[in-house]
Amino acid sequence: MDSLTSAVSDEKTPPLELAATQLSKEKAKPSGALEISAERFNSSVARLTSSSIDELQGLVSELQKMQEFLKSEVDNVQCQIDSALAGINIIVETIGPWKSIAGSQTPGTRNVRAGEPAANIEQRIRAG
Repeated sequence: MDSLTSAVSDEKTPPLELAATQLSKEKAKPSGALEISAERFNSSVARLTSSSIDELQGLVSELQKMQEFLKSEVDNVQCQIDSALAGINIIVETIGPWKSIAGSQTPGTRNVRAGEPAANIEQRIRAG
């Protein structure tokens, strides 16, 4: 009859409360198997978390190396941009006087050296 009463009370008790009472009963009983199982669980959790932490530290290290690489690449690209700008400035400074020479000529005439192919063509056009 005692088991019938406990079964009826189990049906009326919510599952959460039932689990809590069973857990408290198990804690009250000294059980070597339960302690061994808890130790196994704790050691498994410790092992899994330590390997996860090691993996995370490895990823952090890899990301730091990637960051250093990207910083060096940014520096290299910046140096190349600076060199290209310096080259462009040299070209602009070199072409500047040519613009002033070209602007001083009257439209329709060109400054051509005698004996070059362009001079020969212009002479033929004028003569023709």
